[in-house]
Amino acid sequence: MSEVLKERNEMDPAYMWDLSTLFHSDDEFEDALEAVKASVEDLAKYEGTLTNASAIKTFLDAEYGVMLKVTDIFSYASLRKVEDTRDTKAQGMYAKAYSEVVKMQTICSYAEPEILSNDEETLHAIIQDDCLKDYKIYLENLVRAKAHTLSNKEEAIMASFAEALNTPEEAMGALLYADMLFKDALDSEGKAHYILLQTSQDRVLRKNAFDSFYESFAHNNNTLTAVYAGNVKTCTTEARLRHYDSSRQMRMASDNIPETVYDNLIETVHARMDLMYRYVRLRKRLLKLDEVHYYDLYAPLTSGITDTYSYEEAQRMVLDAVAPLGKEYVERVQEAFDQKWIDVYPNKGKETGAFSAGTYDSNPVIKMNYTGTLDSVSTLAHEMGHSQHTWLTNHTQPFQYSEYTMFVAEVASTVNENLLIDQLLEKETDPKRRLALLNQYLEGFKGTVYRQTMFAEFEKEAHAMCERGEALTTQSLNDLFFCMCYF
Repeated sequence: MSEVLKERNEMDPAYMWDLSTLFHSDDEFEDALEAVKASVEDLAKYEGTLTNASAIKTFLDAEYGVMLKVTDIFSYASLRKVEDTRDTKAQGMYAKAYSEVVKMQTICSYAEPEILSNDEETLHAIIQDDCLKDYKIYLENLVRAKAHTLSNKEEAIMASFAEALNTPEEAMGALLYADMLFKDALDSEGKAHYILLQTSQDRVLRKNAFDSFYESFAHNNNTLTAVYAGNVKTCTTEARLRHYDSSRQMRMASDNIPETVYDNLIETVHARMDLMYRYVRLRKRLLKLDEVHYYDLYAPLTSGITDTYSYEEAQRMVLDAVAPLGKEYVERVQEAFDQKWIDVYPNKGKETGAFSAGTYDSNPVIKMNYTGTLDSVSTLAHEMGHSQHTWLTNHTQPFQYSEYTMFVAEVASTVNENLLIDQLLEKETDPKRRLALLNQYLEGFKGTVYRQTMFAEFEKEAHAMCERGEALTTQSLNDLFFCMCYF
């Protein structure tokens, strides 16, 4: 179907998220931002005092207390920004909030080097002191990273550059969500479509959508390369300055995960590529294609199944799916729907994709771009898994441990996806519809396991190229991706 996106101010408020558990208005946000500045500045007074457990606890209590406020401020601004990436007011709010985050990081940069400057015996006694029991894991992780912690002045310099070094990510977001233009894709009847529809049964539409989408990227090839290379160089430079062997080692060290886990994932997936190729051969046979192109990879395997689901139907499907997780879990999911945790539909300028976010003292929120497909329903279940994970950690862990690691972040979300498909398969008896559901299941597995591993391998090799002093050019990155494309 053809779709015309509305402006943000034309959207139905009933399907827009409620951010009032953060701030009731932009004015309240501005007041909070102004009020927190003195508290951020006040954190400097602890410098030179961090020589015993009591003093360290006083500082950490103060730091995390201010961080809680700053996190609310930054999160609100970030969420307002993704609503419409063209909105200059939201951009300004985000910039001011980000600056305050960097300011706090810079002011507090003395703390970790100062704590680590205590001799080994004193550090051990500090960690074991009962008054710091709520910070024991934090302190143990800090000591583990001692070899990679710089001096007070060096850490201050690193912290002060944080906003500038985030420029590649900001530039990529502006390019993808605000500035890049995509031509309409035409189906076999010559009708225009606004969005990419690679799941259509119309192969002409799929090809035109593919060509339109990637033509826009091709026109911005050099810019995309420069932005991506800037991001890689930022990571590799920080890793070198912190005395890590690689940027990958640095990133995995924060979760205390050995690099062999990363390598084993890639090796294991490589060892079972036969299953991926078997699936692609099945796709080719069922679609009756002479050859499979990239724009055929997401085409439905069953003809005549074009079911769509209203958002209200999707809510009921998700509630049914998570029933095995218990009454309390289901009630919290219903609460999420009733209290408008979710920004449901796409609008002009809205960041694409979906995510779950939230802070320690707000409810979680979910950004969707719901289109009514089964994949959209699955995405809703997925993001609800993240939000419920966030709710549970926030209501179980102290603030300093409330952010779960990336290593476990996708467990709750993918469980919800699987529960959704399982309950739909259990109810469905029509063979063609069951095949459509199994197709969705396989696509989810392909995306979660094979595609994400492919991205991980690409990142590993791209960063390694930079660390070897090789140039990251459009050609070299395209060649790298082509060599490891799994599909």
